[in-house]
Amino acid sequence: MAVKEELKRLGLHFIMVDLGEVEIMENISAEQREQVKIALLKSGLELMDDKRAILIEKIKNTIIEMVHHSDELIKTNFSDYLSEKLNHDYTFLSKLFSEVQGTTIEQFIISHKIERIKELMIYDELNISEIAMKMNYSSVAHLSNQFKKVTGLSPSHFKQLKDKRRIPIEDV
Repeated sequence: MAVKEELKRLGLHFIMVDLGEVEIMENISAEQREQVKIALLKSGLELMDDKRAILIEKIKNTIIEMVHHSDELIKTNFSDYLSEKLNHDYTFLSKLFSEVQGTTIEQFIISHKIERIKELMIYDELNISEIAMKMNYSSVAHLSNQFKKVTGLSPSHFKQLKDKRRIPIEDV
């Protein structure tokens, strides 16, 4: 909404404003581009010009959307999903991500899945079997092993603590 408001304030017409992406109807001048950049910075946002950085953000946003905001079961594997969604070969995406982020896409996904699992456990609406199914784990044992490897706690021990050991999405 902040992006839409700033574009309107600057007299720019947009076709679409989505997470990390804006399509503007008209061609904008260098001066208008600078005004947009300044306006976004004031709102705590950043205008990205680097195609590699933009693609990295798209990878992150796609993973976050799928792990944290999708209520559908994750039925496809992430590599196919990312390749299809971003129109790039997964090997290319993977190498770029690792090079820039210093971690693999797989580790990024696992970190976000574990945070989502913590959230689901804290809300206490699903049991561990339902969470494993929702998060596309082959078994409760697989989820438990990965959870313990990342957090140092078993899911049941984490649930007993109930101290909301969650990390904000931005810090994962």
